[in-house]
Amino acid sequence: MNEFSFEEIRSDAPLYSALTQYVQKNCSSFHTPGHKGQCGFLPLSSKLDLTELPETDSLFECTGCIRQSEERAAELFGAKYTALSSGGCTLAIQGMLAAFAGAGSKVIFSRNIHRSAVNTAMLLDLQPVWIMHRKDCGPGLPGRIFPEDVRKALAAHPDAAAVYITSPDYYGCMSDISGISAVCGEFGLPLLVDNAHGTHLIAFGKHPITLGAAASACSAHKTLPVLTGGAWLNCNDESAAERIKSSMALFGSTSPSYLTMVSLDLARAWMASQGQSAFVRLSRTVSELRRLAAEIGFVLPCGECDPVRLTLLTHSLGVTGEEAAAYFRSCGAECEHSDAAAVVFILTPFNTESDIDCLKRAIERFPVNHPEMTCADGEAYYLPEQAMSPGEVLFRRRTSVPLKNAAGRIAAEAACPCPPGVPVVMPGEIIDEKCVNILLKTGIQRINVIE
Repeated sequence: MNEFSFEEIRSDAPLYSALTQYVQKNCSSFHTPGHKGQCGFLPLSSKLDLTELPETDSLFECTGCIRQSEERAAELFGAKYTALSSGGCTLAIQGMLAAFAGAGSKVIFSRNIHRSAVNTAMLLDLQPVWIMHRKDCGPGLPGRIFPEDVRKALAAHPDAAAVYITSPDYYGCMSDISGISAVCGEFGLPLLVDNAHGTHLIAFGKHPITLGAAASACSAHKTLPVLTGGAWLNCNDESAAERIKSSMALFGSTSPSYLTMVSLDLARAWMASQGQSAFVRLSRTVSELRRLAAEIGFVLPCGECDPVRLTLLTHSLGVTGEEAAAYFRSCGAECEHSDAAAVVFILTPFNTESDIDCLKRAIERFPVNHPEMTCADGEAYYLPEQAMSPGEVLFRRRTSVPLKNAAGRIAAEAACPCPPGVPVVMPGEIIDEKCVNILLKTGIQRINVIE
């Protein structure tokens, strides 16, 4: 039997070294993945890292154990059909748009779509019609999509094939899915929801499938005890099952991760038996943290929000979200996202009492002796002029230019800070001075443009 020097191997692996060094910092995790490194039932044994065998089924042609897992997931979500994804929510979004809209179709999109949806629009040559958000969530936040605006867009574009929105957004703000679903029903069109950050909303009766959406892409690893890359595509249309599988197979790897799929299966079982009550308990903890933060002087997003997402607007305390994140990090609490307006924490039932105490102490001790500052009102969310469709851009020759010299050029890619992964300028749109200034603030220095 061969003997290997594992210490020598590990010392020559920079990614492994970086990850182990970070873990040794022992920060409290308020970011993805949802298991927080605390969930003992996740299948981390390499012995379970298998492939398609007679006993193990095949993801895109499943008739055995994988299909049984999908059927039980459908029962949990109240869906007519559910498909597993080990290619993340990206694969679920690709399959959803391909199955319900189809190549070359016109689709009504909310402007805050993730870049994975933008890339899918390029691949499928979708024709986007943008709906802008009403800035009703608070300073610096993009806001929500309203049913009336969806109705106006559909009335103006009767040839649209589907409506696609993101809810909840990265900050936890939720649009009126029931109302938008009803509008889509009036026009006989499917409502497709990027529910990447809301898989757990089934615990509160607020999941898009519960509220009438035709389909939802759910990034389970963000809030559930699932290995990174685990997602579900839930569907309220049983007749779409065959299209969904074939569409996902177009984009997905022929070597899906069995470890990731098993973690989805186990998380579904946990959610069905214990998880929903655990999230309800967690919502009480988050409510208390919100109350404490408001007493300190933080502003909270307005309107209906994810019951367990903690987003703190920081302008009232005279600091940016990035500055607040640095403070929380110095206290041992690592956030999910920060920007000029806010700092965002993802809490799950797998955060320990020690994690919660760490965050609570950091909030209580937050320095509040700064003068209040003004906050740009969601400046990244506007509509530049469109010169080409995303599909027209896909195979055009492109070149990289310094962002400061890009004004007047046509974007060859979606330019966006990630997180949150929401593009400031879309492929085919003209980069104007406002785009340049916004992107420079995010640290982006170069951009690909059409030659």
